[in-house]
Amino acid sequence: MKTNIIEVENLKKSFGTLEVLKGVDFTVEQGSVFALLGSNGAGKTTVVKILATLLRADSGSATICGFDVKKKSQQVKECISLTGQFAAVDEVLTGRENLILIARLRHLRNPDKTADNLLSHFELTEAGSRRVSTYSGGMRRRLDISMSLIGDPRIVFLDEPTTGLDPEARLSVWKEIKQLSEKGKTVFLTTQYLEEAEQLADHIAILHEGKIIANGTLAQL
Repeated sequence: MKTNIIEVENLKKSFGTLEVLKGVDFTVEQGSVFALLGSNGAGKTTVVKILATLLRADSGSATICGFDVKKKSQQVKECISLTGQFAAVDEVLTGRENLILIARLRHLRNPDKTADNLLSHFELTEAGSRRVSTYSGGMRRRLDISMSLIGDPRIVFLDEPTTGLDPEARLSVWKEIKQLSEKGKTVFLTTQYLEEAEQLADHIAILHEGKIIANGTLAQL
C-alpha cells in the first residue's frame, strides 16, 4: 500500500481582497505523478509556492514528507526541488557550468561527474560546453529539470514545464517526466493542458477559481 507523501487540507490564501485559494484539499501518493490541472489564474502556482515554503497560507495545513510546511520549512526544502514556469538558468554560463554550480551549492562530492551524468541522461552532452544563451527553449527546459534533480530530491515540483514549447520539445519533456516516475520520484505537475495531464498523471485534480472541483484517476474523471 502506497503512502501519501503530500497532504493538503483546507488550504486558503488571499492577496488583499482577492481570495485565490478557497479551501483546497488533496493528497499525493509517494512515487506517483500528480497533475494539478487548471486555467491561468486558477491558483496552481500559489499552491506550489505554499508547498515549497515560498509563501505562507492564511489557514489550513500542508505536510511534505511528513513535515509541516510552516513549522519545518528547512526539512521540507531538503525533500523537494522546484522547477518554475521560467527556466532558472544562467545564460552566460555553459550548460555544464550551470550544473556544476548547483552541485557545488548542494555540497556534492563530485560536481563534475554529477554534471556529466546529467548532461548525458538529458541528451545535452554535445551542448554542454555551449553558453545557455544559444539553447533552444526545449533544451533550456531540459537543463532546468536536470538542475532540479541535483541532490536527489524525493519530490519534484514542475510548474507548467511545457508552456511555450513547440510540440517536439514538449514530447521531449514528457519523456523525461515519465522517466522520473519510473525511477520512483514523486512528480507534482501543474498544467493548463488536459492532454498533458492525461499523458503523464496517475492522479489528476482540477483546480477552478480556488477550489478543487474534481479529483481522481483519469478513468474516474
